[in-house]
Amino acid sequence: MPYEDEKIIAETRQEIHELLEKIGKAQLLSEMIMLALELAKQIAVKAVETALAKRSQARCSWPPCPKCGARISNKDRQPRQIKSLIGVIHWRRKVGRCPNGCEIGQVVPLDQELGIAPDQHVSTELQHAACALAVFVPYGIAAVLLALLTKIQVSPASIWSWVQACGEQAKQQLAAELAAMHQGHDPEPEPLPPAVAALTMVIGGDGVFVPFRPTAGSRAGTTHFQEVKVGIIARLKQFMNRQGREVLKIKHKRVVAVLGNIDQLAERLRLEALKQGIRHAPTVVWISDGARGLWRIYRDTLSRWAVGILDFYHAAQHLWQTASAWLDGRTTQAKTWFTQQRHQLRHGDPAAVIHGVQQALQSDDLSAAARTSLEKLAAYLTAHEQHLNYAYCKAQGLPIGSGMVESACKWLIQQRFKCVGMRWSEPGFDNLLHLRLAWVNGRFHQLFSITPP
Repeated sequence: MPYEDEKIIAETRQEIHELLEKIGKAQLLSEMIMLALELAKQIAVKAVETALAKRSQARCSWPPCPKCGARISNKDRQPRQIKSLIGVIHWRRKVGRCPNGCEIGQVVPLDQELGIAPDQHVSTELQHAACALAVFVPYGIAAVLLALLTKIQVSPASIWSWVQACGEQAKQQLAAELAAMHQGHDPEPEPLPPAVAALTMVIGGDGVFVPFRPTAGSRAGTTHFQEVKVGIIARLKQFMNRQGREVLKIKHKRVVAVLGNIDQLAERLRLEALKQGIRHAPTVVWISDGARGLWRIYRDTLSRWAVGILDFYHAAQHLWQTASAWLDGRTTQAKTWFTQQRHQLRHGDPAAVIHGVQQALQSDDLSAAARTSLEKLAAYLTAHEQHLNYAYCKAQGLPIGSGMVESACKWLIQQRFKCVGMRWSEPGFDNLLHLRLAWVNGRFHQLFSITPP
């Protein structure tokens, strides 16, 4: 064994012996655990350094110079270090240059074999961990947590740059999948357990506003808000709660989101729905509020597979707004009319509710505001008459509210992007959004060339 390896092993044995003595003298269990963790890291670092020392001694196959064609020649062995999850790793490796002095920089075959760039100072798995933290907390907090967990200090700016790079990679992957779908190459469905594949698929869409900076790269100016459109595709299963009532719970979900227009949300929903096996789902339901763009997604993209349901609680809200404008929401008459219509819509015949609104429009003593409100309600309910059969939906175990996608807007967008004082640039938001989506959808590890533990 080479002398250098023997020296490393001897040093490692001494350090291990010293740490073992400290563990034996420790009084508290937590102290023992932290010392044992430090011991494990030191052993891991020495093991990696020993392996690198061996690989650095192997013969290199030097490539020709890309400028003059002369074979690169070995000049010397230079040190290299990199921060990793187990600590800072040091090694020396062979470095070559063009014998004719061409300005091509250093050629380091071992670095290329290890998959590290010339200017890389942090290993891939540490970047992976930092990006995972940034998915959930601000960059400054992510840097603090990373140092607490690994004893490795990295700046929030470094984590930001890694997120941008990984976010761009995720966007490129999505763009390639969308391009293939537009060319007629639908994605392969993701494998699902048979019990999950047999459940009802529910698809919904909604939007949430996020604060943005008026000028990229500057904090000056008035905040402006842009809508982020969110879609969810879930498999729902009925459970019995403690009160003996049957409730619906999400068994499996995938989420899409875009800082863009309704057509971009539509294509992402279609792509993800195909991945989740919409063609073979026993029952597919589309549910959302009455936004025209969302129902255009249903009509143009999903209606061949899905049954449409108008969110009951939004429909009831429209009933109350009309009652308030027509009969004065402070009166018993308004409350009584609203309660009756809401009950009939929920448990009876929606056509009767529409007929009652149309009859009210025949009155000659309506104010202009009341008539306008009644006309809007009649048009709203008539447009969605085929999507109002709530009694049938409940009997079939289908949802009648869009709380599922509204909740997704909160935990996907608001919890990370709408904290106090936050304002985003569009690229910074978009790249982190794609990382957050990758995590939620179980595809985060695909962005890194390592195998998850």
